[in-house]
Amino acid sequence: MKRLVLVLSVLAVPSLAQQAAITPGGGRAQAKLDRSGVASFYAASLHGNRTANGERYNHGAMTAAHRSLPFGTLLRVSSVRNGRRVLVRVNDRGPFVRGRQLDLSGAAADRLAMRRRGTQRVQFEVVSPDSLPSRRPPPRRKVRHV
Repeated sequence: MKRLVLVLSVLAVPSLAQQAAITPGGGRAQAKLDRSGVASFYAASLHGNRTANGERYNHGAMTAAHRSLPFGTLLRVSSVRNGRRVLVRVNDRGPFVRGRQLDLSGAAADRLAMRRRGTQRVQFEVVSPDSLPSRRPPPRRKVRHV
């Protein structure tokens, strides 16, 4: 009798696994990724320092830092306060301040008119390179592993 129960339980488990498909990262990972929050910007003194993906930080480039999005992800960031929008590329990790979602470069902060305040409420969305007007993906960046 014990063997019969064991065999039936082994056969029942794969059928349950087929019903509930497992996705990479799980559903909770997608739910955690909030698409709005507070953004800040990098100080000009960090210009030239290495970012998490190995390239040098350029204060005049349109880049951003996010805690979990893959490097090279394009984001359309829009200011809730004034409605201005910019397109930035994720090339660093951060911000490491509670309550902040993005760290923007100086040029992106200027375009969003957030320099004076220092932080600003923003909404952002992931943009596919195929949807850009040029229809070409951005050039591949050289990654230097340190």
